[in-house]
Amino acid sequence: MGFARAIMVQGTGSHVGKSVLVAALCRIFRQDGYTVAPFKAQNMALNSFVTKSGGEMGRSQAVQAQAAGVEPDVDMNPVLLKPTADTSSQVIVQGRPIGNMSAFAYHLDYVNKVWPAIVESFERLRRRYEIIVLEGAGSPAEVNLQERDVVNMRAARLANAPVLLAADIDKGGALAAIVGTLELLRPGDRPLVAGTIINKFRGDRKLLQPALDFLEEKTGVPVVGVIPYFTFKIPEEDTVNEELRPMKPQGSQDPGPSPLEIAVLYLPHISNFTDFDPLEREPDVHLRYVRPGEKIGRADLVIIPGSKNTIGDLAQVRKNGWDKEILALAAAGVPVVGICGGFQMLGREICDPDRVESPTGEAYGLALLEVTTVFRPEKTTWQAQGEVIGRGGLLEACRGQKVAGYEIHMGETYRGANASPAFLLRRESNSREPVLDGAVDGTGLVFGTYLHGLFDADGFRRAFLNRLRASKGLPPLPVQYHFAKSQEAAYDELARLVRENLDMNRIYQFLGLS
Repeated sequence: MGFARAIMVQGTGSHVGKSVLVAALCRIFRQDGYTVAPFKAQNMALNSFVTKSGGEMGRSQAVQAQAAGVEPDVDMNPVLLKPTADTSSQVIVQGRPIGNMSAFAYHLDYVNKVWPAIVESFERLRRRYEIIVLEGAGSPAEVNLQERDVVNMRAARLANAPVLLAADIDKGGALAAIVGTLELLRPGDRPLVAGTIINKFRGDRKLLQPALDFLEEKTGVPVVGVIPYFTFKIPEEDTVNEELRPMKPQGSQDPGPSPLEIAVLYLPHISNFTDFDPLEREPDVHLRYVRPGEKIGRADLVIIPGSKNTIGDLAQVRKNGWDKEILALAAAGVPVVGICGGFQMLGREICDPDRVESPTGEAYGLALLEVTTVFRPEKTTWQAQGEVIGRGGLLEACRGQKVAGYEIHMGETYRGANASPAFLLRRESNSREPVLDGAVDGTGLVFGTYLHGLFDADGFRRAFLNRLRASKGLPPLPVQYHFAKSQEAAYDELARLVRENLDMNRIYQFLGLS
């Protein structure tokens, strides 16, 4: 096939929409008949994804791969940093964890050691695809990081990629951010910026035009697009976007005065919160995140999500008083579900003899499930699929329903006599031996699982919610929201919106393509 052409989206800062713009370009190029792949040399995120080969990568690159219509590959994100504390992260290179490092140690020394892996991954991709769409991180103008930055301009030079610099005008100060970024770039880097993009614009484009004319005159860089603010849902990279909640499918009906209230704890190191995107799209669900300092309050279901620092976040659960609320709600018959780290917290004890995740060697859990978790140095990362086998309570009406997702965890959890497995899974390994996953208590109202993506399955999700509805005396609803189809429709709508507001002729000129 030869070598791919490349283009890159960088930003004036974090959360300006780089990931979504890359996803849009991936879908546009795919629609135009090109084979295309995303690439982010280094990502820092707690939302991650597991490939079919068992490698771990940033979830945003998996989303971009889905938009491109290709299978996610760890080469699309060769370095992933998963924060374990304010100044340290687990370092994952080409899908495999190599250890925890402080930010100082990583940037001072190790960042240059991962560069060969970044080059290797990019070279593999560009031999397989016709176009690579690169994503930067943060800002390329962080003068204290420029010398060791491997994800912005160094990656652009590796790929020979023209750079599109995006700014979020909805936050204010977009013009100043663009001008300031260009001024702070090193002289050799500034010529790499081929165009600028004003993102998340609300209002009349005609009123903005004088500012665009000024910007082009001031910088000498053309404005190649003004992308309107939109409210349809594209998966977030690593923050819960409260502005877009709650989001419902178009045409959904109000289920009546008693919708289902689902409370998800917003842990300090919450990971893979996209697990709950399908739930919040359901027409009869009000899903809310409970932040530190807030009470859980009234809820029909409480979910404890995944965490990159289970023991540390368990301490925060107690500090917030959520443990007492959860125990009281469970005693009153309110169902409680734990996913991954949340599953571990529901058990009796968490042991970390090798200090894999925390300097604290052990912690007592909420004891709602008779399980014990022991952390191991080896991380479990597999895609898996299977079915519900748990009995009673929430899962009784779901027995036999198919589920699929992926596992990412450091620990092994052992069930006691009063806990039964929730799911029978088959991992995408060579053996595909069946694995008993999770645990259910005697009432069936408390269960935990290691399976991320559990609620993506339309049949299981609706059966699960209908069981909650029945507990409130509400009639069942048929499947109304199809998660996978909805995601594909969102990518198409995103591509349409961006195509209409981005100078694609100029983008193709940057790529050297007609």
